[in-house]
Amino acid sequence: MAEPPRIHLTTQNLPPSLLSEPAEPALNPAQAEAANHGDAPLLIVAGAGSGKTRTLIHRVAALIRRGIPPHRILLLTFTRRSAQEMLSRCERLVGPASQSVQGGTFHGVAHRLLRRFGPSAGLPADFTILDQSDAGDLMGLARSALGYGDLKNAPRSAPRFPRAETLVSIYSRHINTDRPVAELLNELWPHFLAWTGDIERCFGDYIRRKSERNLLDYDDLLLSWALLLEQAPPIAEQIRALYDHVLVDEYQDTNPLQSRILRGLCTNGHITVVGDDAQSIYAFRGATIRNILDFPHEFPGTRIVTLEQNYRSTPHILDSTNVLISRSMERYSKQLFTARTDGERPWLVTVRDESAQTAFVVDRLLELHEQGTPLREMAVLFRAGYLSADLEIELSNRRIPYEKWGGLKFLEAAHIKDILAFVRLLENPRDEVSWYRLLRLLPGVGDATARNAIELLNQHGWAPMAIGAVKAPARAKPGLLAMAALFDGMGRVERADRPHSPSETIRLVRQLYDPLLNATYDDAPPRLADLDQLEIIAAGYTDRTEFLAALALEPPSSTQDLAIGSTDEDDALILSTVHSAKGKEWDAVFVIHASDGVFPMARAAVDDAQIEEERRLLYVALTRARNDLYVVYPLHSYATRTGADFSYTQLSRFLDPGVRNTMQRVTLGDVPDTPALRGELGLTPVEPVVDLRALLRGRFGA
Repeated sequence: MAEPPRIHLTTQNLPPSLLSEPAEPALNPAQAEAANHGDAPLLIVAGAGSGKTRTLIHRVAALIRRGIPPHRILLLTFTRRSAQEMLSRCERLVGPASQSVQGGTFHGVAHRLLRRFGPSAGLPADFTILDQSDAGDLMGLARSALGYGDLKNAPRSAPRFPRAETLVSIYSRHINTDRPVAELLNELWPHFLAWTGDIERCFGDYIRRKSERNLLDYDDLLLSWALLLEQAPPIAEQIRALYDHVLVDEYQDTNPLQSRILRGLCTNGHITVVGDDAQSIYAFRGATIRNILDFPHEFPGTRIVTLEQNYRSTPHILDSTNVLISRSMERYSKQLFTARTDGERPWLVTVRDESAQTAFVVDRLLELHEQGTPLREMAVLFRAGYLSADLEIELSNRRIPYEKWGGLKFLEAAHIKDILAFVRLLENPRDEVSWYRLLRLLPGVGDATARNAIELLNQHGWAPMAIGAVKAPARAKPGLLAMAALFDGMGRVERADRPHSPSETIRLVRQLYDPLLNATYDDAPPRLADLDQLEIIAAGYTDRTEFLAALALEPPSSTQDLAIGSTDEDDALILSTVHSAKGKEWDAVFVIHASDGVFPMARAAVDDAQIEEERRLLYVALTRARNDLYVVYPLHSYATRTGADFSYTQLSRFLDPGVRNTMQRVTLGDVPDTPALRGELGLTPVEPVVDLRALLRGRFGA
């Protein structure tokens, strides 16, 4: 996910008053109660814009002042950057002592613990982490090896077997939710239900391949942590003994496996979680609202503190959002309020069609811009990426700069993955996925030759010179020999106890790779520039294992996320899906396509739990606005871009009469008076100690 443009200032010629860090604002009574709570389990229900981060860092500071050693406090967040920002703010409160607070993502902490404790559980410390794309490649190898890649003999009536990336999604959902594969298929992939046994067989082979090649995927990191806590008592006690207090941010976004880890980790009850049930919107990733709703039952004696004072939005915006979320069937009751007295009621704008919607949004945002609101302080939010297509065309025509959050991430680019595959093989020569990727780059090397080379490597203990002996077309021989010589030569140097640094490794492998890149891609120059940037990034690490782990566990969206001293100060409008906008805020927010079939999506309308999540999604969208909020409803929905066919749409069921009474109704253009426009809807009811590899292989008979 991309982020808003950042302005980078230097300290030159700035007055001293601007060089000091701003002081943390004083806590309100509810925040102070949470920060100074004792040792019993604590649930902080933090409404949108209520200062949850401020409360959490003051909680850390209060624990340190009470005498808890900082290195025995663990802060779990959903991004490494969040943890770093929180700990930086905490340092301003208690000084350098906070620098030793343990912080990071669930996956990052799991990675550190497995490097340390994994060898005592049969997991070699030099394991390699597969990212999602690499996991798909390995799953594809398992799929093909079992004969599911070629189903010519299957009956015509049989549905096709799932693709590798779909299998990875099913497998990940199974691991993170601990739900049976058949149950997940029946709910989410019913067209593959007949393949249940075959899918489980494929999973078994995938797990076996990971085990034999010393590979872990993202899900294995969490599952392995959970298994150590549950099935290796001596190791579990050592892990628990590391921490006196555990604090978890964004608890509403955790999945059942993460909750399982916390139950195994915090047997002393010294746990604080912060979250907002009203912003639980990531069920598609396996997250569940049940974690935050059931927390008091999972941790008896829990104290619940609710943060209701909002520091973001006008009172009129809060009036609308409070009524909207009050319709939820199961929730923690809260009524957000603010000390602000300014602002006007949100607009509920009805327009004839999508073209009129686009015209309104563009005209209004230009008016706000003329009045002094920067483009970067305005956002247009939508339920799904395709819904902004018409708007993007008009913005381009009007030469209005915009940034759409999403798209291809830096580490998903093919040339970046190629280089990282070289680095990973030097760390773990058994990494079959990386061998397959690199061999296929060579001229004349097809699927069969690559597989034969990998089999030969396996037979010869993964010695790289083996690939030079594989039977291959004449045009493939030079490339195979060059690759074998590269890995063998670098390996000889490292066996002499002279390991290459990450940046030196990249520089050396580029001698082989850059000519391949030039021959493969039409747009080679910008790709080569990306590799230059990657080499610079690698120079910030002294150890290849650390470098690969950092990129795998916290993948950047682009080179800008990793570059130092970027000077990108462009003022650009933000276009974003609601999911990508969570956690952000803007002066002015436009929510488009506020109709049934979008909020909620049509496919969610048959399930009560999905309906509730769709309501929370609209709530998240509306609560991103500080000063101005515009909710736009196009009356006509066109079946084609030419507008030849259209039908009337229904105003979102979530914008019921109670919500509409808090908004000002605006009708633009030639809009007929129809029942759909009036939208009078009813209200919605409210030797190792344990063999960790064996435990991982225990699923699906791997």
